[in-house]
Amino acid sequence: MKKYLIGKPMRFFFLIAGSILWAGIWLTGFATVHWLLYIPALFFIFASLTGICPGLIVSNMLFAVRNEQSGK
Repeated sequence: MKKYLIGKPMRFFFLIAGSILWAGIWLTGFATVHWLLYIPALFFIFASLTGICPGLIVSNMLFAVRNEQSGK
């Protein structure tokens, strides 16, 4: 799990981006906004608080570099 940790500048970026998303959701109205917009807003705040980025984990699983020697 340590390889998925992000640094302090990226955590700050996610905090700002998540805060802007939550402010937009609040200004639009929680009942009005589509549920899909909550996913990145939650992921950004989660990543800024814990240092673990769910988007990075999913991206690494989808686009993993395969080892040529092992044949995988």
